[in-house]
Amino acid sequence: MKNVLLISNAILIVAVVVLFILVLGNKTNHKANGIFSGHDSISSVSLPIAYVNVDSLLLNYQLAKESNEALMKKQEDSRLDLNVKARQLQNEMAEFQRKLDNNAFLSRERAEQEHARLMRKEQDLQQLNGKLSQELMDAQQKVNEELRDSVYTFLKNYNKDKKYEMILSNTASDNILLANDSYDITKEITDILNKRYGKKK
Repeated sequence: MKNVLLISNAILIVAVVVLFILVLGNKTNHKANGIFSGHDSISSVSLPIAYVNVDSLLLNYQLAKESNEALMKKQEDSRLDLNVKARQLQNEMAEFQRKLDNNAFLSRERAEQEHARLMRKEQDLQQLNGKLSQELMDAQQKVNEELRDSVYTFLKNYNKDKKYEMILSNTASDNILLANDSYDITKEITDILNKRYGKKK
């Protein structure tokens, strides 16, 4: 009984191996690297995907350039305003110290009042710094959202004709290590976005 079972298992294994060899040997087409090859023909096939280099897009998209310039100007104005107030406070503190060293205050109470006023002013300056930093962060986030919405909305309409299955985002070659240049649609997207933006102005 054991011998019969052993023989039938061996025959089954041989049959599976033969079937496997026949199936693989008779394949007429195989796909490799986007090329389908058969006995009679070889044809190249482009995959329905594309990618956009986001760094390049943001450097050349007029809306992104103008938004970033406006944000930088706001940042510079805030820093300038803060620096002027910080210098003014520094001068007042130096004057306070000079008066304190020369016993120029009429009373100890008057010196303490002046010290308290300067401490409040310093605290106000720190709060202003925090407020301006938060405003700049909010403005940056708003700019990022506007740009993302602008590009996403455009790509949805753009893809109605192009019919890509997938459009990838590539930032500093982080996501795509190597790709055929024919899949890069960055320049086309940037040119069309700039034309549309130019018409809106």
